[in-house]
Amino acid sequence: MKTLFAASEVVPFYKTGGLGDVAGALPNALNKQGDDVRVVAPFYHDIFPDEYRDQLMDLRWFTVWINHHEEYAGVKTMRLNGVIYYFIDNRSYFSGKKLYDHWNDGERFAFFQLAVIEMMQEIDFIPDVLHVNDWHTSMIPALLKTRYNWQQPLANIKTLLTIHNMQFQGAYAADTLQTFFDLDWNMYSSGEARFGDGSNWLKTGMVFADRINTVSPTYAEEIKTAEFGERLDPMLRLYEDKLSGIVNGVDTDRYNPETDPDVPVKFSRDDLSGKAADKQALREEFSLPDAAGPLVVMVSRLTPQKGVHLLAEALPYFMATHDAQIIILGTGIPELEGQLTHLAAQYPNQLRVIIDFDVHLAQRLYAGADMFLMPSAFEPCGISQMMAQLYGTLPLVHQVGGLCDTVEPYNEVTGEGNGFGFKQFDAGTLGWMMDYAQQTFLHKPAVWRQLQEQAMGVDVSWTRSAEAYHALYEQL
Repeated sequence: MKTLFAASEVVPFYKTGGLGDVAGALPNALNKQGDDVRVVAPFYHDIFPDEYRDQLMDLRWFTVWINHHEEYAGVKTMRLNGVIYYFIDNRSYFSGKKLYDHWNDGERFAFFQLAVIEMMQEIDFIPDVLHVNDWHTSMIPALLKTRYNWQQPLANIKTLLTIHNMQFQGAYAADTLQTFFDLDWNMYSSGEARFGDGSNWLKTGMVFADRINTVSPTYAEEIKTAEFGERLDPMLRLYEDKLSGIVNGVDTDRYNPETDPDVPVKFSRDDLSGKAADKQALREEFSLPDAAGPLVVMVSRLTPQKGVHLLAEALPYFMATHDAQIIILGTGIPELEGQLTHLAAQYPNQLRVIIDFDVHLAQRLYAGADMFLMPSAFEPCGISQMMAQLYGTLPLVHQVGGLCDTVEPYNEVTGEGNGFGFKQFDAGTLGWMMDYAQQTFLHKPAVWRQLQEQAMGVDVSWTRSAEAYHALYEQL
């Protein structure tokens, strides 16, 4: 089966969030199973890593008609780890030091989507499935079924739209449908592309895509409700027959406590002695005194979506009444950064806050901690909780979205579980869960060891996810 995977970012070239991880890992996993999956992304001139530039080849160029003029579209290509990548080149649209938040993002990604469609014929790669992701590529299904439906090579392509985060929808003025995409006004007047007084590209993708999926089954159910649907829940209920969810995976070769180069003392599921040494190394690194309580860490954007405001509210009581030590690593909203920094000054023997993002330190935290905090308000999938499990660090999560699908809260009766969870999103319930986890850690060491083994034994590989995506492709 031939698939073209279209995304606005892809690891290892550029990443701002989970979309980049998926674009970097899923095609590789599918190819290992015998598919032919290729990836197309923009060529961001000032961001593309120097280490890969020598491997790029100029494949072809053509022009795209957009906003009343023609624009150059070059196609660069390279092969990495068995995956063929195509990059759409245009300096006018893809220069600068950031991927998003340009004044002309709508036109930039309209151009990208048009170029992807034109590219398929130019390079003679007509896939069976075109897998698009989020609003940056969600107009492609509509374009294939309207503007390009008369072109025979493109007529039989099936489309899958993956929604990584409902908050980002590509809402633009109604006239962009004509000025950017040269689409008939009927698409707006009929309501297919209309939302309020403008166009909504994500909604349009939902209407025209053959299938829709999200990055976890629970999130697929949640977004059909007003609480999580970001005002598109009526559309998702209307199209629920073509909506499903598949949990993301983790690169288990890279994130492996037996081989991770960032972990000072290696360890395994069968021998956790190295983990204790890594915990002690963290205490020494951050000048934390020896203590009987657990070492709890959080590696996250410091934003309300990640539940940081809830944690800031719960911490004073928890710090004053518990022996736990907490290390928080991340950057985000200045107000939340300030609250956490102030709390760290109040509890110098228990709390450290590092306003930074250091991937090497993050790995040491995953390896050396006992618990990993993830009290997200919503979480389409999440990857951090699965990475923590690989390192025997039990996740403490708000039971929403992908956190429901990947973390099974400890059950005292059966002994099952691989973490801890809470359902009511308030500081008191978060504090209760943290207390419950600490009591289990302190007074039931055999149970804790069992939970660690169960967490480290969970299959979070991309192989599992790729099998589910292949099955979904086959259904199209």
